Amino acid sequence: MQMTLKMKRWIGVVAAAMVCGFGSGRAVAQEEAGFQAYLIQLRAQAIAKGVSARTLDMVLPTLTLNTRVIELDRAQPGGSPANPNASIPAFAPYKAQHVGAAIIARGRSAYQSQRWRLQKIEDQTGVPESVMVAIWGHETSYGVVMGGFDLPRALASLAYEGRRRQLFADEFIAAMQMVDRGVPVSQLKGSWAGATGGPQFLPSVYLRLAKDGDGDGRSDIWTSPADTLASIGNYFTSAGWRAGQPWGLAVTVPAGFDRSGITNRLVSPRCERVFARHSGWKTIAEWRALGISPETRVWPDDRVMATLMEPDGPGKTAYLLTGNYRVILDYNCSNFYALSVGLLADAVEQ
Repeated sequence: MQMTLKMKRWIGVVAAAMVCGFGSGRAVAQEEAGFQAYLIQLRAQAIAKGVSARTLDMVLPTLTLNTRVIELDRAQPGGSPANPNASIPAFAPYKAQHVGAAIIARGRSAYQSQRWRLQKIEDQTGVPESVMVAIWGHETSYGVVMGGFDLPRALASLAYEGRRRQLFADEFIAAMQMVDRGVPVSQLKGSWAGATGGPQFLPSVYLRLAKDGDGDGRSDIWTSPADTLASIGNYFTSAGWRAGQPWGLAVTVPAGFDRSGITNRLVSPRCERVFARHSGWKTIAEWRALGISPETRVWPDDRVMATLMEPDGPGKTAYLLTGNYRVILDYNCSNFYALSVGLLADAVEQ
């Protein structure tokens, strides 16, 4: 395969970088040289996956190692084996921060301004309008805060670091496929971990699930609220959202409740600590018979299956969680995240 003059010059620069560097800058130069050498390998992988040489020749010569995203990745809880005995903080402070008056007010404004679009998307997907708005609010403050990291550079740097090389290499290749599909490189900005646009989709998720919500022929999740909301609705449909069923409801557990009979004996293959906090499944009718009572919303259908979670322990507000709560967890596998999305959705539509 013939290479462009630009690529030949880039490879020459890589070779020169690998033999240069001295004094205090030697380690930095060596690290950059290693990164540039890795980009040649990454280019071959992208070509093998069908990415055009034109896109790669345009993007790769512009990339340098971003050590900041590597630092941020290593600082995540997943950067080292999780301590299964680590204490879990209370939900109440998180709720106050993420379901506070300001974000509810902005959510209600976004909800009202987008109703004509949201109603159409709900009709098509079965996903409640308020849930789509709540995801939009949690991810990007309704499209205001979408991240400023250069995605190709961030993803290539994280792939080079190696701890989760295959994941980030695949996401880099997906980002290049987005460019091949017509997404401008300048649009590829987002979080340090590669999430982009209003829904904060990884590139691979964008390729699978991004939708054109306004009929202009593009899936523009960066500047089009219609495309953002349609894409969120499409994600939830793909993850198994059940129309007409709530995500859950706040409940009161009676004093002296015997919890030994509701233990969850299943071990989840993913997010084990998240699901370990849930009880076993029972129907709404069974929970009602055990003395559980709703705090605000009415009971769903007696046949709906739900699990019980008490995020702040006995004596505090508990939640019965349906299969749709699990769909929110598919978006972000965190009980605090999923609970706050559900509660924000409830508040937005009031």
